[in-house]
Amino acid sequence: MVVNCARTSTSCELLKQVFQRIDAQSCPKLFNFHMHTVHSDGKLQPSALMEQAIAIGLEGLAITDHHNIGGYLVAKDWLEDWKWNNPDASTPYLWSGTEINANLLDTEVHILAYAFEPQHSSIKPYLQRKAVTGWEYEAINVISAIHEAGGLAVLAHPARYKRSHFDLIAAAAENGIDGVETFYAYNNPNPWKPSAKETEQVQKLANEYSLFNTCGTDTHGLNLLQRL
Repeated sequence: MVVNCARTSTSCELLKQVFQRIDAQSCPKLFNFHMHTVHSDGKLQPSALMEQAIAIGLEGLAITDHHNIGGYLVAKDWLEDWKWNNPDASTPYLWSGTEINANLLDTEVHILAYAFEPQHSSIKPYLQRKAVTGWEYEAINVISAIHEAGGLAVLAHPARYKRSHFDLIAAAAENGIDGVETFYAYNNPNPWKPSAKETEQVQKLANEYSLFNTCGTDTHGLNLLQRL
């Protein structure tokens, strides 16, 4: 398994430990690593997202707005204030996150970045609220930038692209990806539930290439327990 946490990144090391135990029951009520706010194409304010996360009882989460961390920064400040006013309450762990467009096998894919240092120069080109072009758009360089910033890289919803997930996961692994979003609800069922066929296939590929399995609702609406 590719491990690229910076030596001083406690956040990244903690996330690795969590990823090692993610399963089909982890989302959406224990962990959620794929959510959007009004800072990209979601409908939730960061504060409302955090209120829901606490009400649900999430142990950990990441806000993954496209090409920016505006929602994460607002949520981080909100959570610090909330903890100050609720010192005895259990609170979820909030990791940095973003979703980045990238080229892999001549296919546009989305790569989720987690637990990176937001101010690191390597990640900054991908946090300008728009997709990059040129060499920075290539998946191998996106993954490298995430690693240089002390984070972990995950291939989002691998069975949603024009190219087969069998091909894409193999190529992503060759390019140094850390994990795949194994538990994902492709047909937006209610209640949320990982798609059985795709989950089984992606899990096998993750095992074959020694990748982390992750999960997320990919929330774009007003409910963290649903995608839309």
